[in-house]
Amino acid sequence: MKSIPDFRELCREHGLAVTHQRQVIFEALAGTPDHPSPEDVYERVRIAVPSMSLATVYKTLHTFVEHGILRELSPHHGTMRVDWNTGAHHHLICTRCKKVMDIEDEDLDRIRVRQKLPRGFRVDRIAVEIQGLCENCVKSNG
Repeated sequence: MKSIPDFRELCREHGLAVTHQRQVIFEALAGTPDHPSPEDVYERVRIAVPSMSLATVYKTLHTFVEHGILRELSPHHGTMRVDWNTGAHHHLICTRCKKVMDIEDEDLDRIRVRQKLPRGFRVDRIAVEIQGLCENCVKSNG
């Protein structure tokens, strides 16, 4: 698992002001292996800051994604899901409970595109999603 960066330094590197709300949201995410939705993050942070709104959580997560502090998982998950690990890695996705787990880049063979890409297309990263059932869903299936 990636080490947790210093929040103040991270904001400075990305040109963001350090606010208490941003720090609470970041701390609710940092170091966790899950890939929460804004609603999940809201449930975590409203304990520490009861006055924080779900809209603030959404806005902050979008700001973090726009500035490269977080990565948004593939948009076809039905809701926004975020990942604080911005390093090279991929995901295992349970098709039943929607749990998302990391699988490290080095645990897969190198992936390369075999066909010529459309003119002007620049690849920023290749992300693999492996879909199946997590251990808990396999056990509950009988």
